[in-house]
Amino acid sequence: MRLAGRVAVITGGTKGLGLAIATAFLTEGARVVCAARHPHDIGKLEAEAPGRVLYRPTDVADERSVQDLMNAAAEHFGALDVLVSNAGTSRDGKIVRLGLAEWQETVATNLTGTFLCVREAARHMTERGAGRIVTVSSSLAGRVALGASAYSATKAAVEMFTRTAAAELGPKGINVNCLSPGYVDEGMGKRFSADPAVWDAHKSRLSLGRMGRAEEIADAAVYLAGPESTYVNGHVLEVNGGLA
Repeated sequence: MRLAGRVAVITGGTKGLGLAIATAFLTEGARVVCAARHPHDIGKLEAEAPGRVLYRPTDVADERSVQDLMNAAAEHFGALDVLVSNAGTSRDGKIVRLGLAEWQETVATNLTGTFLCVREAARHMTERGAGRIVTVSSSLAGRVALGASAYSATKAAVEMFTRTAAAELGPKGINVNCLSPGYVDEGMGKRFSADPAVWDAHKSRLSLGRMGRAEEIADAAVYLAGPESTYVNGHVLEVNGGLA
């Protein structure tokens, strides 16, 4: 029960990797606010952990929506201890055919959304003099993938934003770290592995020879939010099966 008594906000927490992280946090004793535009699979969590799960409709790219989310978490559960800024989107397309609206949506969700969530959570945590913030990047932040310019650029920016936030917020008792998953069998990764030709071309780059499980990424998120990582700050934790 490494997160017993902790209150965590997880954006994008109603499906895919976010849902796996929420499940792991609940298993470790946390109370969890799952924020997303749609409830998706939240009913399963509410049934398994009655009274410890709150769903909050949220658009992370909207300032007021994010402010309302953090205020609701603090009011409902009486505190805000952990943020996992997981909400993200990908609009694939090579640069010459990538539309401006698609670029802007990716930046708004992945980068601006991370900024807004970190800022508003930090305001609550600063009042208590303690907190944990976990941003979510991707292995594509530092590796070239054709057609992923918008996604890769925003994730690279998230990593530098995390380092800066760690330097600013560390003195206030708030640890800020980044979780960088590789190929995972949930969300965008599931679509990636669905194409045998594409997956076969990338599988050889993994020293473990397989796609990661969502639970393995969730375990890393628990570590960054839990007591074992008290002296970890400004770190990008890659969980990618030895991706070359």
